[in-house]
Amino acid sequence: MEQSAQQAQQLDHLASAPAPGGSPFAAFGMPGLGGPPPAAPPEPRPILELDGEEREDELDALSDWVDDFFLPVYGAEVTTAAPWCLQWQEHDDVVAWLHALWLAYQQHKDPEAGLSGLFVWHRDFLTHALAAIRAPGGPLSACMTSPERPAHRILPGPPPSARTEKATASAADDAGPAEQDEPTS
Repeated sequence: MEQSAQQAQQLDHLASAPAPGGSPFAAFGMPGLGGPPPAAPPEPRPILELDGEEREDELDALSDWVDDFFLPVYGAEVTTAAPWCLQWQEHDDVVAWLHALWLAYQQHKDPEAGLSGLFVWHRDFLTHALAAIRAPGGPLSACMTSPERPAHRILPGPPPSARTEKATASAADDAGPAEQDEPTS
């Protein structure tokens, strides 16, 4: 009877789920198999969605990449056909383009991107971003077009659509005038 009880206990143990944690394949150099999945890296957020210190930290890191890597390598000459702005951080659209380009650069320089990762970055990201940022009629067109004449000007964007204007006016009408006779405490 005792032997039957031991066998039943052993069968129950073998039939149960493996204990969490250790991988049965760790001894073979495959620690991830059978264990918990690795923690996912934080998802990048567009810089224009960040606020306060988080945005400032991201803008500082982006500025370091732009000043130390991007401009010396890809900055080229400043001309009317390829304007630039020393205060590019004040142009939200340029910040958004450069931030997206920087995130793509980080992804494509990673060894997991393979040997062609940086080629893909050049072909699919860099060329298009540079054409948009430094276009003669682009976001920096009112800024520096000659290194001898530094300039900075943010061009006004389009006004809100008629639908937005109508909704704003309607909301103001619905609120009505403020009551002047109500006591305040």
